[in-house]
Amino acid sequence: MTNISTEVLINVTPQETRVAIVENGVLQEVAIERSRRRGLVGNVYKGKVCRVLPGMEAAFVDIGLEKAAFLHASDVIAETRDEQAEPANHHPRSISALLQEGQSVLVQVVKDPLGSKGARLTTQITIPSRYLVLMPYGSNIGVSSRIEESAERERLRGLVERLRGEREHGFILRTAAEGVSEDELRQDIEFLYRVWNRILERERSSQPGACVYCDLPLVKRTLRDMVGVECDRVLVDSRETCRELTEFVESYVPEMAGKVSHYTGERPIFELYNVEDEILKALERKVLLKSGGHLIFDQTESMTTIDVNTGGFVGSRNLEETIFKTNLEAAHAIARQLRLRNLGGIIIIDFIDMLEPEHRRQVLRALEKALEKDHARSQVCDVSPLGLVEMTRKRTRESLEHTLCEPCPYCNGKGYIKTAETACYELFREILREARQYDARELLVLASQEIVDLLLDEESASLAELQQFIDIPITYQVETQYTQEQFDVVPV
Repeated sequence: MTNISTEVLINVTPQETRVAIVENGVLQEVAIERSRRRGLVGNVYKGKVCRVLPGMEAAFVDIGLEKAAFLHASDVIAETRDEQAEPANHHPRSISALLQEGQSVLVQVVKDPLGSKGARLTTQITIPSRYLVLMPYGSNIGVSSRIEESAERERLRGLVERLRGEREHGFILRTAAEGVSEDELRQDIEFLYRVWNRILERERSSQPGACVYCDLPLVKRTLRDMVGVECDRVLVDSRETCRELTEFVESYVPEMAGKVSHYTGERPIFELYNVEDEILKALERKVLLKSGGHLIFDQTESMTTIDVNTGGFVGSRNLEETIFKTNLEAAHAIARQLRLRNLGGIIIIDFIDMLEPEHRRQVLRALEKALEKDHARSQVCDVSPLGLVEMTRKRTRESLEHTLCEPCPYCNGKGYIKTAETACYELFREILREARQYDARELLVLASQEIVDLLLDEESASLAELQQFIDIPITYQVETQYTQEQFDVVPV
C-alpha cells in the first residue's frame, strides 16, 4: 500500500482564512472562510417559527439571518425534552402538529444558505468533540463504520454506555476513538455535557434569533474533523494563529502535538506549493488529463454534469482500450475535482461509452475507490444504459466557484453572449419599429463600439438600404459602458 504524505497549509489574513489539504504534493481540498461571511454549519440558534407550510411539510424559521431558514418535518424531533419518545412504528406527525407560528425552537444549521435558498435546519442537535458526537435528544450509541474490528466496537460501545450514567443522551463514536482509553472518553463526555449545559442556559436567557453555540473556526475545525493522526505537517503563515493552534492541539488533539509549525518563508505559502494555480484551474470548465483527454464541468442550479472526452489521446492498441484507459484516468481525476471544487448534490458523469461490461465495472470501482478518501459522504449508482453514472455528494457549504465567483454581468451567468451580427440585425428591426411608431425627424442609435464598427463596415450597404426605406436620417453614438448585446434607438 502506497504511503500518503498529508500536509495542511494555512494562509491567514485579516479578511479571510484559507486551508489547503495537500497529499503527496498534489492539492486535494481547499476551504475558505471569510471574516465577513463565516460558515454557519454546526451553529445552534434559538429560532422563531415565522411560517408553517402544511403543503410542503416544512416551516420557515427566523434565526436572525437575512433569509428565513428552512426546517422540514423529517428534521423535527416529535418529542420535547419532557416527553417520552414515541414508538418506533408511530406514523410521522405532520408539520402542523409539530410546530406553530410564533413558537420558539432550538435549531442547528446543517446547510449554509446556498444561492437563493436559505439555511437548512434540524432540531436534532449534534455537538462534536475529538472522539465523540453528542446527540442530546437521542439515546442510541453508534460507532463509526471505519472502526472495523468487532471487539473494539463492542469495547467502545460498552465504555460509553457506562460513562454516560443516568443522562441517557445518544453518542456516536468517531473514527479517532479507536484504541482510546476510558479516561480519555470520560473527559470527552464531561466536556460535551458542559457544552450542552451552556447551550441550554443561553437558550433560556436569549431572545429568538440569537446564536447560542458556534462551531470552531475553520483552522481548528479542520484539524478536528478532516485531518486526524495521518497528517504529517501543518504549516501556518500567521504567528498568532500558529500559537493558538499549538495550544489547541496540545489539549484537544494531542496526537498532532509537534506537527504544527510557523511558515516564515518570503514567498507566499500557497504560491510556494502551487496552490494558487490549482485554485485558478479549479474555476475553469475544462480539466486536462495527462493522457491528452479532458473533462468538462458544468455546474447548474439543480445538478453538476461532467463530460469525459478522449481529446488528443489516440492510444496504442484499439479504440476500446483507448476509451477504457481514458475513463479510468477520468474516474480518479473526477474524485479529486469533486473535493477540490466542493461540488455537491446530484452529479451526472458522462463517461465515454464502453462495450465491455468488465470495463464498465472496473471504471465504476475505480471511481468508488477514489471517493473513499473524500470526507463528504457520497453514493454512486451503476452505469446506465446510456453510459451515464448518477451520484450524489453531501453538500453543506457553497462550492468553490460560488464562494469565489459571481455571475458574469455581461452574460448574466449564461456563459455566452449574442454575436455582433445578431445584435446588429435586432437593431435593424428596432429601427423599423421606432420609425413606424414615432414621427421622428431623426433616429439616434446608442450602441457598443463593436456594433457601430459593424454598421459602418460590413453592414454599411444594409444600413443605407434601411435608411432609404424609412426616409429618416440615422446617427450613431458609441457608449463605452454598453455590452455587445445592448443598444438603444432614440427618436430625436
